[in-house]
Amino acid sequence: MCGIVGYVGPATDGTALDVVMEGLARLEYRGYDSAGIAVIDGDHVAFRKRSGKLVNLRDEITGRPLSATTTAIGHTRWATHGGPTDDNAHPHLGGPEGRLALIHNGIIENFHSLKTELLAQGVTFASETDTEVAAHLVAAAYERTHDLTAAMLATVARLHGAFTLLAIHADQPGVVVGARRNSPLVVGLGDGANYLGSDVAAFIGHTREAMELGQDQIVTITPDSVSVIGFDGTPAQGRRYHVDWDAAAAEKGGYPSFMAKEIDEQPHAVADTLLGRTKDDGELVLDELRVSEDALRAVDKIIIVACGTAAYAGMVAKYAIEHWTRIPCEVELAHEFRYRDPVVNGTTLVVSVSQSGETMDTLMAVKHANELGALTVSICNTHGSTIPRESDAVLYTHAGPEIAVASTKAFLAQITACYLLGLYLAQLRGGTAADEAQAVMRELREVPDKIQTVLDRMDRVREIARFMADSRSVLFLGRHVGFPVALEGALKLKELAYIHAEGFAAGELKHGPIALIEPGQPVFVIVPGPDTPHDLHAKVVSNIQEIRARGARTLVVAQDGDEAVVPFADEVIRVPRTPPLLQPLLTVVPLQVFACQLATAKGLDVDQPRNLAKSVTVE
Repeated sequence: MCGIVGYVGPATDGTALDVVMEGLARLEYRGYDSAGIAVIDGDHVAFRKRSGKLVNLRDEITGRPLSATTTAIGHTRWATHGGPTDDNAHPHLGGPEGRLALIHNGIIENFHSLKTELLAQGVTFASETDTEVAAHLVAAAYERTHDLTAAMLATVARLHGAFTLLAIHADQPGVVVGARRNSPLVVGLGDGANYLGSDVAAFIGHTREAMELGQDQIVTITPDSVSVIGFDGTPAQGRRYHVDWDAAAAEKGGYPSFMAKEIDEQPHAVADTLLGRTKDDGELVLDELRVSEDALRAVDKIIIVACGTAAYAGMVAKYAIEHWTRIPCEVELAHEFRYRDPVVNGTTLVVSVSQSGETMDTLMAVKHANELGALTVSICNTHGSTIPRESDAVLYTHAGPEIAVASTKAFLAQITACYLLGLYLAQLRGGTAADEAQAVMRELREVPDKIQTVLDRMDRVREIARFMADSRSVLFLGRHVGFPVALEGALKLKELAYIHAEGFAAGELKHGPIALIEPGQPVFVIVPGPDTPHDLHAKVVSNIQEIRARGARTLVVAQDGDEAVVPFADEVIRVPRTPPLLQPLLTVVPLQVFACQLATAKGLDVDQPRNLAKSVTVE
């Protein structure tokens, strides 16, 4: 959940401070309660840290400069143990004269017993954090071993929980040692310099060559070397890969916010996720899954596990996957899945959905599914992350870096990837299902242009959002695939604007929620296309009439040419016609734009909403 950066460079470099501060700026979306940096300055460790956003740390360094150095670590924090204060900010020091500095992402579950032990030994603590326990343990182990890697190895053997640790020691300039367990850490491979980060964005301005670390591994970097060992001390190898986006992709590019930029990038996110995965005739080619076709044909039950926005992507996918494959599909919140004794066996496919690939609840659900013998497939946007490595196979989305905490383009890319997986399963089953799969793929290829059409029409939605900046409550209604879109629209408004928002299945109106309707109540209604089966279009039009009759202000998202909604809508927001199961890729876009603009009109930070972090890497 926190952002971490490490750097070692040439002996005459002196740019470590700049490199790490740049990395922290790119990672501030991971945590912005406090920030800090530590450097090796001659024969001692120097550090600066401040609560609040990164600008506070910059001001501190301007007022109290740090010397040029070749070795540095930095941290942006999202508070877990201990509040967001200067003392609780990382780095934390350990050992005589504070000659060791350590930063940490995650939670050390047994910190209390370890702290009690250290207090009994006379160790003094300067913070309320679990991290400081690790700093003192590594420092004590260094006094015994006089080697930072060996000290880290001795320490991780005593820690329980999920963590990434980075440490430097004044006695070993030019060395940074990191360790990871159930928490992200990647290596950046440079020319005469090497990097560590919780995300490749930490070093993408300097190198696009990276190495992913496995579970329970320790990495030691110097300017000229990278070495990896397991927590058991045996040598290990990381997997090298090339990052296919550059530093410009992580910058705002003239937009007022990352979120505004990422909303506009959605046509590319969908197109890139589709790219290279079909033949000209629409036949899917998903060789990257690396799961036998026989194993996939044997699947008789699918469970999608995810949290938040990713769970709503799974809910959309459920409608489509069941329709295309006739395989029962469930959607589970990942944090509930492993605690309810799920019915899972070797013919169950468990699909995890996570933008970061580090969502702790989802990771633990995948591990539980593996223990139960299920086939596990990850849908993820981040190469080198943990969930794909813990899964039998991975289907990467290609949305590019998503910096804003509230997800937009990753949501559409996740739906697209889920569709690809469902269509591939249908293709493997053959017959009419395979024929339909090819037809749907041809329709999917047209969706990016349709998303762009929606984006080009958003001026009125932004205007409505500015008018509604003082709203205290907004409701969202949808049926069929429109229901999870309503849930996602409400979630975006909660995340960004901090106002009451709820999404409902429109058929539930008369079962209670209609009591919330009063004169002036804004209600977004996601209307199915007129060609949606089971006469759902007419049913939703009736719902609009019901709430309009009770004074609601109706904001209707409907397809081009749908005139049946006009008499009952205060505002009609048009999207291009598209097949019913593909409609969420279009209808959610106005809701994203509305939430972003309304929060902006209120003067709120849409990229970094209060109390939230991009990757929830603790349970």
